[in-house]
Amino acid sequence: MTQPTAAHDARLSIGDLADQTGVSPATLRMWEQRHGFPVPQRLESGHRRYLGTDVDAVRRVLESRDAGTRLDVAIEQAVRALQAEAEPRTPSVWAELRRRHPQLDTHRLTKSTLLALSWAIEDEFAARADRAHLFGLFQVQRNFERAEQRWDELARVAASTYVFADFDDVSDRSTSDTRRPVRVPLAADAPMRREWAVVVDSVDLPIALTAWEVPGQDDVANRDKVFESAWTVEPRAVRDAARVCARVAADAGAPGAAATLYHLADEPGPGMADLRSVTTLFNRVVAYVDRAPRSHA
Repeated sequence: MTQPTAAHDARLSIGDLADQTGVSPATLRMWEQRHGFPVPQRLESGHRRYLGTDVDAVRRVLESRDAGTRLDVAIEQAVRALQAEAEPRTPSVWAELRRRHPQLDTHRLTKSTLLALSWAIEDEFAARADRAHLFGLFQVQRNFERAEQRWDELARVAASTYVFADFDDVSDRSTSDTRRPVRVPLAADAPMRREWAVVVDSVDLPIALTAWEVPGQDDVANRDKVFESAWTVEPRAVRDAARVCARVAADAGAPGAAATLYHLADEPGPGMADLRSVTTLFNRVVAYVDRAPRSHA
């Protein structure tokens, strides 16, 4: 299923689509007849024309097939991914989770408590050495610099790592070290500049912590500032949060972000994190919260 668009935007012939995907025109016609995919625009002459997104969708089907997925399931997943990409983009982790998952509980937490939660999540991720996609929202560069050594270590075991703040520029494509977080600059009016987030999109323990700074706290001590906060280990919610981050990174031209967004296109499995993993994470949170009054935010 292609995204709604004017017919004149569909410029690829079936031969072009075949050349770019390696799927023969006969096979593409068979897929269309049996599975309703890919759906072409039709010229007045009756000839098929396709969008660039159809190339991505067919390639996604091929990748799923290579991984052992049945053709009909692979096509269904590709169609869902196209539909998700066609939806309006929300450049805010907090707003996206509140819109898509209104059932998530929210709490007002101080910055020191959020630090404890974030450190617990980061420690559990590091302990598992899971090849996950990792994202961190730091608001301003000095916040990231305090945690830079920690995040350098996290990036060594992650599939991809992106950090967001008021950086001067995106990490340079030619010199970016894949073992270090990719820096993504946020404009002064970007919604994510007011947000705090740690997102770990993984199989074993997906988790997203998100918060936004409550306004009107100019006279409040830094560690005592209050954030409206929510966190979840529900895989679909975590995937939605990760997609927001990856889209913002891709739009900024961050190296590797387009590939990361592609890997996040499919829906995650329906399972939940196992009880032992959540208990271990909770124990880390308790330990950090207990030490928070003796720490420096």
